[in-house]
Formats: sequence, structure tokens, C-alpha cells
Amino acid sequence: MVIKMSEYLKMENITKKFGEVYANKDINFTVLEGEVHTLLGENGAGKSTLMNILTGLYQPTGGEIYLKGAKVKIDSPSRAVKLGIGMVHQHFMLVEALTVFENIILGITKDKSLFIKKEVLRKEILELAERYGLDIEIDKPVTEISVGAQQRVEILKALYRGAELLILDEPTAALTDIEVEGLFKIIRKLTAEKKSVIFISHKMREVLEISSRITILRTGQTIKTLTKESTNETELATLMIGKELVNNVYKKVKGKAEKVLELDKVSYHKESKHNGVCEISLNINKGEILGIAGVDGNGQSQLAQLVTGVLCPQEGSVAVNERKVARFIPGDFIEANVSHVPEDRNKMGLVGNMSVKENLIMKSLYKEKISVLKGLFLKRKAITEYANEMKEKYDIRCATIEQEIRNLSGGNQQKVVLARELEEKPDLLIAVHPTRGLDIGATRYVHDLMIAARDKGCAILLISADFDEVLKLSDRIAVMYEGRIAGVYPGENPPINEISLAMSGKEITKKEAV
Repeated sequence: MVIKMSEYLKMENITKKFGEVYANKDINFTVLEGEVHTLLGENGAGKSTLMNILTGLYQPTGGEIYLKGAKVKIDSPSRAVKLGIGMVHQHFMLVEALTVFENIILGITKDKSLFIKKEVLRKEILELAERYGLDIEIDKPVTEISVGAQQRVEILKALYRGAELLILDEPTAALTDIEVEGLFKIIRKLTAEKKSVIFISHKMREVLEISSRITILRTGQTIKTLTKESTNETELATLMIGKELVNNVYKKVKGKAEKVLELDKVSYHKESKHNGVCEISLNINKGEILGIAGVDGNGQSQLAQLVTGVLCPQEGSVAVNERKVARFIPGDFIEANVSHVPEDRNKMGLVGNMSVKENLIMKSLYKEKISVLKGLFLKRKAITEYANEMKEKYDIRCATIEQEIRNLSGGNQQKVVLARELEEKPDLLIAVHPTRGLDIGATRYVHDLMIAARDKGCAILLISADFDEVLKLSDRIAVMYEGRIAGVYPGENPPINEISLAMSGKEITKKEAV
């Protein structure tokens, strides 16, 4: 017996224009009661704009929205909340100075009392958390909990405000595999109670695992809606980018004899298993990619910061191009021709209220092509031409290079970072989660760029939580576990079982770094 689900949301002929540019054009999208409906599309396909309309941040140029068959006008985020629409953004909207409890109750006025009835609210929140399996530490500051825990807080915050339709924007981008499994359990509990979920992701396997239906957007328009049973990864990728994507297999190479980066027994907060590094010895040679495999939170972030001058080691030494680093400041590493794609583009890679153009030239202000007398006078025409060239070369989808970068999608923001860093033609590239938030076409493009840089002699340290990405790109693979190097393995025919054991800490071998 097939149970027919009723229509919860209907977005009909939704159009949104910015000036003369269409971000959405006549989009039709429906969500049934109790289903997970995935929105799939390239960066800049219009997914974020459509969800911003649904949550009241934008007003549509044309089209109608219906909830349970009734036409609604969502003219503000508060109106969306009142209508039972909640959203968990890719970049969480939590106040770091507050505790989990304070974040959840922020702005809530459940009665007319002059005083907040904290114990009543705590009891309600804890009961709701238990009901949906949302494991939280209610009194901890947000800064002291993991990314996965922050996401659970965001979900709980939305549910506590009465969300019946939950939008999850790239919810697995920064999660470990175990945390993804936990998130999917929560989603299944929500849909079992007939709550609806809009799932936005680029990860095909996850999309096919959790979705009921999948709608593909391309260039701001609806392409097709499919059930997960009637499609596969290849078809989805083809519909998403508009052409058949042939999977690239990259040749593994042996680096040249010249050492570009060498770490000798480097330690930083070595007593901490998750926020430090302990006696790491590694080297990367010219023209090779060394991939760091491991579950997020085993010292990878600290390693990246140590080799870009953000942190100073407490023990050991770091050498770039066979010269020991004396001062650990980012400027000295930049002068040594080290480029850095940071793990958090918003905190470390971009200035949100500056334009795309300004972010692209941020590291080149003193160069002759950009300025006169080492930055005293900027060559504005040359800057505009350069920025437009980068926009085309890296397929940065923005209305204009004068647009504030914070208004771009996450994937297009990442392309700006990559353009700026790779155009420096670095001797050493530190790439941390370089394709996080990128669609399948853009990911392929970034991989091609990194391989091209390697083939021109660039040494690359790749840190990624995506094990498949590490396997695909790395000429050698080092495993990090609890701040230590648990083993170094060849990229050609890698021993996957052995690497997996090292990642889990079940078999820690002290292999000499090669």
C-alpha cells in the first residue's frame, strides 16, 4: 500500500532579478509533507537565491509561494519563522560569545513575563533535544563545541521556534563521516514525524542516500525533478553541469630532489590530541602533492597554520626552500612564495565587505602590474582588466567584479581565493579543504589546476577531510592521528586498509617520513 503524501510547499514561477541579471527564472519547486527534497546545482545556479526568497531575505520579482495550499507572502525572516520555515546556513549563525542555551533562546518571547523563565525553557529544550536525538551540552560556550555540535544547536534552535520545514544548506560540508551518519539519523526522525526537509548539497552519494526527490537547477532555471530510485550519480552530474562529465584519473609522480618544505620534529601544544601537533617530521619536494589524510580535528588545522606563519612552533624547525624560517608571521611566508587556501575562507581568506576585484588583488598591491611606487598609486584600469580576466579564467559567477564578495555563493568565494593564490605561481601551496562547498564541475576544475601547478614544479600540501580527494590527487599520503604522523604511504596503489586503520588509531606505525 502506497501512502500518498500531501503537498507542503509550492513555489510557482519564482523569478528574481538583480538589475538585468536573472538569478532565478520561472522556477517551479514543490516539497511534500515528510520528504527530503534535495536542491542540486552548480555554484551560482540559483539555489541560495531561491532559499533566501523562501526565508524572507529577498522578495521575488515574480511568482507565488503556497504553504499547505494557501498563498503566503514571506516579507521578512521573522514571517518565515512564524510560518514554520527554519534554515540552517552553511556558515552557522550562532553568537560565539554566548552559551548553547543562550543562543537557542535568543530573541524568543513565549509569554509576556518581564523575566526569562530559564528553568522552564531549559526543560523544554532538553526534552526537544532528546526527542530528536540532538546531543548537546547546553551550558557550554559555542566556541568550545565541535562543528557537528554547532550544527545540532542550529537544528534545535530552528525546531524550538516551531519549524515544520527545515532547510539544510551544505550540512555535511564540514562534518566527519560519523557526524554525517548522526545527521542523517536526525533527518529521518524529523521526516518520520512528517516534517519536511530541503537538503542542499553537492555530494552525490549523500544526496542519493538521504533524498526522496531531487530537483536540479542550472543557470537559475529548473531542469528536472527526479526520484532517487530513478537516477544515479552520472545522470545527476550530467544534468547539473549540462554536459557529460568524464572522470579524470591523475598520474602519480615522484617529486624532484629539491626539498621545498621540511619539518623537523615540530611540536605545538603537543599535550593536546586534537588541537596540537607532536614531533612532526615531514618534507615535500618540488613537483609533488603530499596529502594529509585523517579525521578532522587531529591537528591538521594547526599543521596548516604552522607552515603559513599563523602559529609559531614551540619545538622543532620549519624550512622553506632549504632556509630555516626565523620569523613565523604570514608576511614572511608570502615573501617566500608560499600560497595558502585556508580552511575557513570567510575568517582567513576574504574580506566580506570588499569587492571581488579588491579581494583578487589583495596580495599583489606592491607589484608593478598593480601599482606604482610599491602601492603608492594603484593602476585602476590594469586592476579592472586583471580582475575581469580572473573572473573568466576561474569561472567566478558574479554580477560584476565590483560586487561585495560576501554576496557570492560559497563556491564562488572559494574560486576567488584559489584564483588569487594560484596566480602567484607559488613554490609551495598549502591547500586546506580546497573544494569544500564546490560543485562537481568546479571541483574537477580545481583538481586540474592543482595538478597543472604540480606539473610546473609547485610543491603542494593538501589537507582534506575528503578521503577520496586525498587518494585521487596525492603522490604521497601522510596520516595524522592525535597530532602525530601515523604513517606515510605511496600515492600509487595506496594500501587503503592500512591507511584506514592508521586514521582510526587502531594501528599506529612509526614509519619514517619519506
